[in-house]
Amino acid sequence: MSLRKEHEIHSRRRGRNVGVGLLLAGLVVLVLALTMVKVTSAGFTFPEFEGTE
Repeated sequence: MSLRKEHEIHSRRRGRNVGVGLLLAGLVVLVLALTMVKVTSAGFTFPEFEGTE
């Protein structure tokens, strides 16, 4: 129970922050999923390093 009533701008700001947080989390999950699919695919090979020797 809060002593003062929360101002309307704070509730709007919290809602926006939650939305941005969810979008960022979704982007991280998407990148992780794409990386896992790429690495676990059967045709994946590490690129050959060609030195300048």
